[in-house]
Amino acid sequence: MVGKVSKAEKKIAYDQKLCHLLDEYTQILVAAADNVGSNQLQNIRHGLRGHSVILMGKNTMMKRSVRMHAEKTGNNAFLNLIPLLVGNVGLIFTKGDLKEVREEVAKYKVGAPARVGLVAPVDVVVPPGNTGLDPSQTSFFQVLNIPTKINKGTVEIITPVELIKKGDKVGSSEAALLAKLGIRPFSYGLVVTSVYENGSVFSPEVLDLTEDDLVEKFALGVSMLTSLALAIHYPTIAAAPHMLINGYKNALAIAVETGYSFPLADKVKEYLEDPSKFGVAIPAAVVAGSSAAAAAAPAVEKKEESVEESDDDLGFGLFD
Repeated sequence: MVGKVSKAEKKIAYDQKLCHLLDEYTQILVAAADNVGSNQLQNIRHGLRGHSVILMGKNTMMKRSVRMHAEKTGNNAFLNLIPLLVGNVGLIFTKGDLKEVREEVAKYKVGAPARVGLVAPVDVVVPPGNTGLDPSQTSFFQVLNIPTKINKGTVEIITPVELIKKGDKVGSSEAALLAKLGIRPFSYGLVVTSVYENGSVFSPEVLDLTEDDLVEKFALGVSMLTSLALAIHYPTIAAAPHMLINGYKNALAIAVETGYSFPLADKVKEYLEDPSKFGVAIPAAVVAGSSAAAAAAPAVEKKEESVEESDDDLGFGLFD
């Protein structure tokens, strides 16, 4: 006959299991488990079987085990988990892709009725239409200021009504009306609130970032760095090409105005002296046929522009 396991033995077994999981897994999802039933949790465990383990427990016990394990192993990175253990939360230890695990967990949400006293996680809107209730039930709608009419012996809601706002507590009248209408407005499941990976803690929204998002943010950072470097005249790898081009354009403008000469300036002067050579730089497809006359017009106009504007345009083309 197997004796009953004492509370002390249960605590020791729980502590050993948690410490073993901390050593084996480097990725942990902290998930809120408010209003999650045992059957629902069992389904989630089954869905994650093979690469993830869910561990629930009292926060005080988890904090104590984490703190003692950090002291025992000397790995203080585990201590970053302690501030996350607030409220009704559980730990999902995983070796899989964090984003895929979070999406798998989100699949196991179940609908729930609006019970009195619950804080609404979403806005609840009652749609218009026939309710199927007899006219004697209009008192519920009158209390909640819901416009109705009698249609074919039943109560019909005329317009959509926002019955409960997100964050408000569900009242007895709202709960009774939603129950009569058969509306289950809420859905509950494990909700990932934080992510722990190799000692680092970050928001689960980071998991939604794609490679394109990272490239875009990196490009934005490089652009800002380049702008700052150019503004304060500080050379960086990103700003150097722009500084060289700007320097060349300034030297070219001086050479054109003063008669000073260097190889690239000579080419520019040659173009300025003979505007017909501008047509050489125009693609053959543009100058062919009837487009030849239209393409010659900009060349003539460029000659009439200011020297500085012409220098800028030519400088880029020659430098490239």
